[in-house]
Amino acid sequence: MKQMVILAGGRGSRMGGLLGTLPKPLAPVGGKPLLRHQLELGLRHGFTEAVLLTGHGGETLESALGPVEGLRLRYVREERPLGTAGALMQALPVLAERFLVLYGDTLLEVDLERMWTHHQRAGADLTLFLHPNDHPQDSDLVEVDEEDRVVAFHAPPHPPERLVPNLANAALYVVERRMLQGIEAEGADLARNLFPRLLARGAKLVGYRSPEYIKDMGTPERYARVQADHASGRPQRCSLEAPRPAVLLDRDGTLNRHVGYVRRPEELELLEGVGAALRRLNQAGLRTALVTNQPVVARGECTEQELRRIHSRLELLLGRQGAYLDRLYWCPHHPDGGFPGERPELKRVCDCRKPATGLIERATRELCLEPGDSWMVGDTTVDVRTARQAGVRSVLLRTGEAGSDARFPDRPDFVFLSLAEAVEFILVGHAALRARLEPLARDIPPGAWVGVGGLAHAGKSTTASVLREVLRARGRAASIVSLDNWIRSVGQRREDGLADNFDYEAIEDALGRLRRGERVDMPWYERATRTRREAGESLRLEPGEVLIIEGVPALDVPWLQPHLALKLYVEAPEPERLTRFIRDRSWRGQDETTARALYASREDGEHPRVRATRARADVVLGVGG
Repeated sequence: MKQMVILAGGRGSRMGGLLGTLPKPLAPVGGKPLLRHQLELGLRHGFTEAVLLTGHGGETLESALGPVEGLRLRYVREERPLGTAGALMQALPVLAERFLVLYGDTLLEVDLERMWTHHQRAGADLTLFLHPNDHPQDSDLVEVDEEDRVVAFHAPPHPPERLVPNLANAALYVVERRMLQGIEAEGADLARNLFPRLLARGAKLVGYRSPEYIKDMGTPERYARVQADHASGRPQRCSLEAPRPAVLLDRDGTLNRHVGYVRRPEELELLEGVGAALRRLNQAGLRTALVTNQPVVARGECTEQELRRIHSRLELLLGRQGAYLDRLYWCPHHPDGGFPGERPELKRVCDCRKPATGLIERATRELCLEPGDSWMVGDTTVDVRTARQAGVRSVLLRTGEAGSDARFPDRPDFVFLSLAEAVEFILVGHAALRARLEPLARDIPPGAWVGVGGLAHAGKSTTASVLREVLRARGRAASIVSLDNWIRSVGQRREDGLADNFDYEAIEDALGRLRRGERVDMPWYERATRTRREAGESLRLEPGEVLIIEGVPALDVPWLQPHLALKLYVEAPEPERLTRFIRDRSWRGQDETTARALYASREDGEHPRVRATRARADVVLGVGG
């Protein structure tokens, strides 16, 4: 027998009369009493008995609920307020040897069987469901060690100097009955009184960390939020029963300012807009996880305990902005030696240090992720290579190192100036652009070449990446060649003209060799230094592989035009494109006046020639606006 215990005796005084005389567990959610949702969840996960601990409104609750097929219902009513721990102790004679405890004012969509199994495997006396939330400052937080064993409880308020992880007690537990024998608990609270007492007695308390949906609805504001979540399907989107998309994030230079190695909590400061961007992902139901190399541990410059404090500060700063990360994964290893105080046991090649994919593989298992529909966001080519090897989409940000590490020549799938810009595309722009490209992809034959041209900052590279994604989803092999690879280094340009900035002769030579089936080692243009390097990606086309050639001169290079089966001209509203141009120049260190002057010179130089290629296009695709 699997038994669930529901604490259903609250008076609902915080609901401000919203429910009248109706007990909180009977509050309607989606046209059904909350308690009915809980009991049906228990049935789905193999529970056969429910013990309802009632108090205020107990008779109303019993008569309104009625029988539940497949589930034995038992009621234990408190005659006077006993507190949550006291109510549980009063019911001790009818409790099973192992039972689940939940509160009657929470809506949840949790794999209860998975949590039950986690408790058994851990050999725990008590398992607590823990998750990050968007208001850690007023939450009961639980501190765990690397093996998820509870080491401390932290009740609010939390002073700024107390750096603890954002792991909130969500009021869902698996309990061994033996642990409650001989405890006096009348008037006590489970989380704030009984559990710390059990921990002090040496009981084995274990955390079960999960991104699944569980929210209390004990106030009018929270009740409204839960109803909205249920109506939008958010509880199901958070479920672990099916793989879900995620956004995996690098740390330094992506979430916080890049200051070299962060060795102390006070050195970590969020980048502008990061909290709001993460909050959008949280609200959309996408899982979020930190995936970061932290060689400072192996170098002996920071202990694991201090790194946890650094990450607690990260979570604190995000929480103040209503945002959170579902999980934080980090690699402590570093293969190189020679640092004072280094730790020999951590100086090794591992499978978790990016660009190895061990951390992403762990996140995929623990958070039930769908890699092919997920995103890796970072500021280095290491992050881009990691994404490629893990089979997730790569996003390179123009923050932090902005790709200037140049360790790998891998082309990112997408490039954005900030996390906020990337999140807007992930949540809105990607699906919209994909829907527009689907009809075009249906008509592209195997082995075709597609040109994607247009003015700078119009969205060409983004369009090319999504088109490749659509083609691959249809079972077509597809690759991209970016003509930006053949931009001349700044000192080698003769005039401000299209054919002078791009090396047309080298473009024609490389594409001709690809056409003949040869392997081509392409150059790589580094935007930050405006320099062309000769160590870029290598490509050889397989039979039937579609080649997407994107860049400003894609519809202008003379040799290329007869070979293009489809010509796309991508354009964006001029004010939006100008804004992108100025922001890009600002990232390169240029002031706005200089950037505007350069833009004006291009209006007189290369822009008319590029706009003239619009007439050659088979399709004009508006992006943005």
